[in-house]
Amino acid sequence: MSPVPTRDEQPAPPRGRLLVVVAVAAEAEAVLRGAGPDRVRVVTAGVGPAAAAAATALALAERPHPLVLSAGIAGGFAPHAPVGAVVAADAILAADLGAQTPDGFQDVAALGFGTVRHTPPPAAVALLAGATGAVVGPVLTVSTVTGSAERAAELAARHPGAAAEAMEGFGVAEAAARFGVPALELRTVSNAVGPRDRAAWRIGEALGALERAFAALPYDRLLEEALNG
Repeated sequence: MSPVPTRDEQPAPPRGRLLVVVAVAAEAEAVLRGAGPDRVRVVTAGVGPAAAAAATALALAERPHPLVLSAGIAGGFAPHAPVGAVVAADAILAADLGAQTPDGFQDVAALGFGTVRHTPPPAAVALLAGATGAVVGPVLTVSTVTGSAERAAELAARHPGAAAEAMEGFGVAEAAARFGVPALELRTVSNAVGPRDRAAWRIGEALGALERAFAALPYDRLLEEALNG
């Protein structure tokens, strides 16, 4: 008689499990409190796009997943995404990948060296937003967190409608694209993008919002959309 599998060994649902990539352990814990391990596989990648890309690629090489979701807390652009808001990306953008020139910043796409944009499947974004009440807009991936009003204004001018700033989404999406897997990004806002004021950050509130968002996600419909998309 075969042994009964443990919780971690339970077979995945028929459509597979959603691969969720986060930066740090506190985000992983919030995701698992909301979703439970039967619905998601959570990878804690570390901070930044390079770590996120490496961890996502390794996870997808180890086993297939129909859909990847970059998730965690983020800075929100006022007034679109206030502290505590949920943000679903309709574009995942590399905001500081390029060159500073005498005429201003030029991204690598303008320089002819690649892409700075991944577009998540619109129907899946609509499912995310409908289930969580998320603000929908571009989420910027940066390697250096914004710490001044001038930098925030520059990014907002260069990316109209930007909703949030984080550090991993583009790396996750780049890796997923190499495997032919669609990628989404879901963020909860802990602070405003702008002058760096740690006393004003609401990390606990943002982690609570992340947990509630993952409790509300329509997992079967998201995976079905990814498989049929």
